[in-house]
Amino acid sequence: MNQPILEIDNIKVRYSGLPVLQGISLTVKEGETVSVLGANGAGKSTLLRAVMGTQHAFEGRIRYKGRDIQKLQTEVIVRLGIVCVPEEKMLFGPLSVEENLVLGAYVLDDNQEVQQNLKFVYSLFPKLNERRKQPASTLSGGEQQMVAIGRGLMSRPRILMLDEPSLGLAPLLVDEVLDTVRKLKEEGITILLVEQNVREALDLADRAYILQTGRIVGEGSGRELLESDKFREAFLGI
Repeated sequence: MNQPILEIDNIKVRYSGLPVLQGISLTVKEGETVSVLGANGAGKSTLLRAVMGTQHAFEGRIRYKGRDIQKLQTEVIVRLGIVCVPEEKMLFGPLSVEENLVLGAYVLDDNQEVQQNLKFVYSLFPKLNERRKQPASTLSGGEQQMVAIGRGLMSRPRILMLDEPSLGLAPLLVDEVLDTVRKLKEEGITILLVEQNVREALDLADRAYILQTGRIVGEGSGRELLESDKFREAFLGI
């Protein structure tokens, strides 16, 4: 059985003195896709920010491959192998697709490695190869999300964290983006996924956690949660 690569143990986070995460514990094993589900304001994005070191956890521990990382700077965490693709995408519109992608390799010093990673991203997303010289601002929402994910992959992370990758997209593009996540899973990439499309997120997940007002209120395999009457009633309305 694969060992946990990311261990989050009883972390607590406050915003302006108000509790946001109230004792969150979860694990992600090598090669797993783990989904975190919950309503807006449940603390899902805060959880990812705490892992990346952009939001301070005042209590608890975050370990990556057995090493405490919660006091490390974000750049160091990225160099260790954890990357987060934020929901805002944060692309540079005037820059080309390829220039945006290469920015994701800023922690790498070997140009040959950068080119190999670029080739890997283009193999995953042939559309981006076709549009590599286009300004990012001219792409569709789904294509822009592919660029954001591809940029995250440019440092070949050990864990890829995706924050609401389908947010704000038309239904057709939602399917396209979630198919992209499925491709990454098939490539064996370890994924921690925050996603508003509950059924699809569970279908993708090996395991999932349900977050409610800063606490984990349920966990299990994607199939177990989909088949749970209580979960189906609360999240799917059936």
